Amino acid sequence: MKKNYSAILFDLDGTLTDSSPGILDCVRYALEKMNRKIPEETLLNGFLGPPLVYSFTEYCGMTPEEARQAAELYREAYKDQCVIGNSLYDGIYELLERLDNAGKLLAVATTKPQVMADKIVEYFDIKKFFKAVCGAAPDGSNGEKAGVIRNAIEKLGVTDLGQVLMVGDRFYDIEGAKKVGIASAGVLFGYGRPGELEKAGADYIFSSPREIAEFILS
Repeated sequence: MKKNYSAILFDLDGTLTDSSPGILDCVRYALEKMNRKIPEETLLNGFLGPPLVYSFTEYCGMTPEEARQAAELYREAYKDQCVIGNSLYDGIYELLERLDNAGKLLAVATTKPQVMADKIVEYFDIKKFFKAVCGAAPDGSNGEKAGVIRNAIEKLGVTDLGQVLMVGDRFYDIEGAKKVGIASAGVLFGYGRPGELEKAGADYIFSSPREIAEFILS
């Protein structure tokens, strides 16, 4: 039986916006600066979603210290790229508008640095729909997914976790929701690989923003 969710948390990259061109360009920039081999496209696409230090370690074989250095180089380039080559997915504005009009509490929960997250939601004129926009510290710390989810729930003032739904496109979003003890929904129009969301144990899976709206508001 479907629950009536009153608070909806959204991941940013791959869920609200398609930021892949800018992200991948900045990953390449960081690797070139460190004289590291750029992974093949399949592995490179793994950077779309999880935190940077995790991705540089997992996909490039870096030590934690090297990964932190690469993440700093990435952010050096990304501060001017976060809205360039980025676009709002079709139907997202309408989805947020419908949920907001229905009285749902909305928040962004992303491992992207807070300053970048704020800049993106302002640029696409969707900040007005969110009661909270939660990201990582400027240096990427405090960026574990479960942590930003907890922060978002706290800022929304929700105490009943059964009323909260996390919406994201990667396994990291689903695992983060499970750690916190809330329901999760995966979106197929983002960066997840085939079967990834099912394997992670998403409670629901949607193929479009319209499906998300129909589910939540039905």
